[in-house]
Amino acid sequence: MNTAKEKVLILDFGSQYNQLIARRVREIGIYSKIKPFSMTLAEIKTFNPMAVILSGGPSSVYEANSPKIDKGVFELGIPILGICYGAQLMAHTLGGTVVPADNLANREYGRTETCFDTDSSLFRNISTKSITWMSHGDSVEKIPEGFTAIAHSDGCPFAGFENREKRFYAVQFHPEVNHTEKGTEILKTFLVDIAGASANWSMANYLQTSIDSIRAEVKDGKALLALSGGVDSSVAAALMSRAIGENLTCVFVDHGLLRKDEGDQVEQIFSNYPVNFIRINAQRHFLDKLNGVTDPERKRKIIGEEFIRVFEAEAKKIGKVDYLVQGTIYPDVIESGLGSNAAVIKSHHNVGGLPDYVDFKKIIEPLRYLFKDEVRQLGRELGLPEYLVSRQPFPGPGLAIRIIGDITEEKLSILREADWIFRCEIEKAEVPDASQYFAVLTDTRSVGVMGDGRTYEYTLALRCVSTSDFMTATFTRIPYDILEKVSHRIVNEVPHINRVVYDITAKPPATVEWE
Repeated sequence: MNTAKEKVLILDFGSQYNQLIARRVREIGIYSKIKPFSMTLAEIKTFNPMAVILSGGPSSVYEANSPKIDKGVFELGIPILGICYGAQLMAHTLGGTVVPADNLANREYGRTETCFDTDSSLFRNISTKSITWMSHGDSVEKIPEGFTAIAHSDGCPFAGFENREKRFYAVQFHPEVNHTEKGTEILKTFLVDIAGASANWSMANYLQTSIDSIRAEVKDGKALLALSGGVDSSVAAALMSRAIGENLTCVFVDHGLLRKDEGDQVEQIFSNYPVNFIRINAQRHFLDKLNGVTDPERKRKIIGEEFIRVFEAEAKKIGKVDYLVQGTIYPDVIESGLGSNAAVIKSHHNVGGLPDYVDFKKIIEPLRYLFKDEVRQLGRELGLPEYLVSRQPFPGPGLAIRIIGDITEEKLSILREADWIFRCEIEKAEVPDASQYFAVLTDTRSVGVMGDGRTYEYTLALRCVSTSDFMTATFTRIPYDILEKVSHRIVNEVPHINRVVYDITAKPPATVEWE
C-alpha cells in the first residue's frame, strides 16, 4: 500500500482521552488525524482514510441531541473501530440497542478484568483475560444483526463485538490508555492485520510534510514567532526557519514571568541562531497589566492579549508581517476545549485569550497535532541540541500561574529562588520518572518558628509528575531524604517561606499546573 494513503481518521465525540488514540496510532507508525464528528460524508471521502476510529464521549446515543454520524460512513467499505461511545454509536446506528446501565454494578469505571474471545480477528494476539480501562454508564443491550460478541466483563456482556465480514469492530473499554494492558496490541492488530497498514510513518515523514505544507501556505510571506526559549516555541522556530528561512522573525518577549536567569539564557542561545532575533523587555508592562488580578483565567487572557498587542507593535516596526506563529501543541488544544464536545478545562495563552481582532493574515500552529514527546522527537530531527530539546516544560503565562493570587515583584523573586533550588536538587539526585517539576507559591500563610521568633510567612508547594504524554500523570515518588533536603534549603535560603508541602495528586482529577 502507498504509505501516502495510509491515513487513519479519528472522529471526535468529546472524550478527554480521544487525543491519546492519535498518539497510539502514531506510535504504531501510521499517520492519524482527529476531526469533529460533524465531518460530512463528502469530507470523509475526500480525506480518503484507510480506516476510521470512532472515539469515546460523554453523551448517550439514545438521546435526541447526542452526536451522530452519517450512516454512509458504514458503507465506505473500510475498517471501522468504535471505542466506548463509538462502540455504542455503532450498535445504535446499525440496529442494536443501547440502554442506561440497570444498576451501579453495570456502570463500570476504572480497572476492569475483561475476558476475550481470541478466535476474534481483533483479539488474536492477546491472552483470554487481562485488565482494561472502562468508563461508561450506558451499555449495549443488543448487538446488531451480523455481529458477534467477542469480549465481556462482569458488568458488561458486550465489552467487544465484531462483524468480521465488514471489518467493523467495537470495544466498550479504552484501548488507548496505558491502564488497558494490551491496548496497543489491540490497536495494532486492527490497523496492521485487519486494515493492512504497513506502519512505516515516522517523525522524519512528518517533518518533510510539515515543511512542504508551510512553504505552500506562506510562500514569500513574512512570519513572526513568539520565542520563549521553551521546547515548543524553539522547535516551532527551528521548523519555520527550515521552511521559510530569513522570512521568519523570532521575537522574544520577556514578560518578567520567567524562571531564574531564563531571559538571559534565551537571548544567549538564540541571538546567534540563523533567524532574525529580537528581544523585547516588557516586564514592567505585564506587571502593570496584571496588578491586582487573582483569577487564573483572567491572568491567562490578559497575558495572551498583551502578547498579541506587543507583537502587533513590533510587526509595525519590522514591516509587513503576514503570519503569527505559535507553539500550540495537542494537550493545549484539548484542555482548551477546542475539540467537538470536549469540556473546557482551562484556557492556554496559545489558544485562548486572543482578542477578536489580530493584525495578521493568519495564525500558524505547526505543532498543533503533536504531543510533548513528539515535539522533542521533531526537535531532534531538526538538529536542535539535546539540552534544549529536553528542557523542562514551562507554560506560556509563566510564573503568573504558579503564583496563587496577585502577582508582585517580591513574590516573583521568592518563587524564582525556591523553584531554582527544587529543580537543581531533583536534577542533581537524578530522580527517575520526573517528567516535570516546579514550585508553586500559594496565597496561604502559616505560623512558624525561625530562630527564637514567630513567623507568619508563605507556604510553598512542590509539584513533580511522571507522564509520557501530559494527558494523564501521576505524582513522582521522590525519596523523603531528597524532599527533606529541598525543604531545608528553601526555608533557610529563601526569605518569606516557612512551610513546604508536596502535591501528591494525579491528573486527573488535578491538572499538572495549579492554575
